[in-house]
Amino acid sequence: METQNYKNHRKYYPPHHFIFLPLLFFLEIFGIYKILKDSEHELLWILFSVLVFLILYLAIMVRQHYALGLQNRVVRLEFKQRYFELFNKRSDEVEGKLSFSQIAALRFAYDDEFKELLYKALHENISGDEIKKSIKKWRADRNRI
Repeated sequence: METQNYKNHRKYYPPHHFIFLPLLFFLEIFGIYKILKDSEHELLWILFSVLVFLILYLAIMVRQHYALGLQNRVVRLEFKQRYFELFNKRSDEVEGKLSFSQIAALRFAYDDEFKELLYKALHENISGDEIKKSIKKWRADRNRI
C-alpha cells in the first residue's frame, strides 16, 4: 500500500465520485443543450434539467453532510483522547482555542511532532494546511469517509 502523505491523503469513493456524479453532470449539460436546441419540448427539458440539478445537489449535500458531520465528531474525540494520553489533562481549554482545520490536521502527526505542531497552532496560529505541510513523518489515516 502506498505511503500516505500530504499529496495523496484525500480519499474518493469511486462509484460516487467517478460514476454517479459525472453521469448527473452529463445529464444536466445534456438537458441544458436540449433546452436550447429543442424549442418544441423546451418546458419538458427545463423540468428535466431542474430535476437533475436537484438530484445532483441532494447527492452531494446529503452524503457530505452526514458523513462529514460524523467524521468531524470522531476527529474531535480522537484529539481529546490523544491529548489526554500525551499530557494527562483534559483538552477542553486547548480544543476551544483551535479551529477544526487545525485539529483535523494534527491527526496526521506522530506524537513528537503533534506536541510541537500543537504548540505552533496555539501560539503562532498556523493553519491546518500549514500544519499538514509541516509534518515530516506522516501518520496515515485510512479510515476516513
